[in-house]
Amino acid sequence: MFAAERRQLILEMVRANGAVSLRELARVVQTSEVTVRRDVRALEAEGLLDRRHGGAVLPGGFTRESGFPQKSHLATAEKTAIADLAANFVEEGEAIVVGAGTTTQELARRLARVPGLTVVTNSLLVAQALAHANRVEVVMTGGTLRGSNYALVGSGAEQSLHGLRVSRAFLSGSGLTAERGLSTSNMLSASVDRALVQAAAEVVVLADHTKLGTDTMFQTVPTDLITRLVTDEPPAHDDRAATELQALADQGVQIAVAGGQGGSAGAGAGGPGGDSVPARQQRRDVPLPGPRRQVPGAGGQLRSASILGEQGPGAERARVADMRRR
Repeated sequence: MFAAERRQLILEMVRANGAVSLRELARVVQTSEVTVRRDVRALEAEGLLDRRHGGAVLPGGFTRESGFPQKSHLATAEKTAIADLAANFVEEGEAIVVGAGTTTQELARRLARVPGLTVVTNSLLVAQALAHANRVEVVMTGGTLRGSNYALVGSGAEQSLHGLRVSRAFLSGSGLTAERGLSTSNMLSASVDRALVQAAAEVVVLADHTKLGTDTMFQTVPTDLITRLVTDEPPAHDDRAATELQALADQGVQIAVAGGQGGSAGAGAGGPGGDSVPARQQRRDVPLPGPRRQVPGAGGQLRSASILGEQGPGAERARVADMRRR
């Protein structure tokens, strides 16, 4: 395929989906990610699309937000691996909040098997994923339906969260940086996410590598309030994503990496609430930071950052059990 043909196909894919990962573009045009990255740079220079970490999006800058149909086709394998791993941090009988997003929707599908779980959410997609789980209680916020992401927003949603207290909040967003934390492109969504954070003792962010280093308009969770980040292994050439992970770890965020070269990975096989997750991990050494500020109401100092290493299934299960006891 000639360069002009590749670039036309890349442009058509981005226009059809709103956002596409470099990995997916390389698969469709049957070339390397290095070549695709070069094509994306050329198209960006012409003003036809914008580059993002690990992908390309339609032009629009900070204010543009892709709708659910576009987001659902971006980094699907990565979101699945992240959801598999994140499900291992949910225990039987817990009360949690789960925000809107395609990654949190994947998580919800895995939480349907957790006995005695109570899930508070403003997402119709999360509620739908749990609708037939007979051992899970779903509590929905009020609010006004925002059709682009099937979420309830506005003052009704925020007021329904006042006085609520749960153990953990699981949130996604449009971008994540060490400097500003989690952010999104929509003001109404950002306000509800902040209310979800206020209701939780710990905050777990689910973000694939394409969001690392991306900054969008409205901050939802500052870095010092993020307890844990669950993400996927950035490609070897993605230095910016790796640098952002290091910066987040230096600020005290616990890092759990799903997948890596050779397949998906998790915090242990057969964790609560999800399918069995292979215990294989791509090891990455991150210096342990010092103590961090407490999350209001968290009831104790948060632990320092760690990236799960490559060990056998028994060691991984022991690690997860130890994390829960602490």
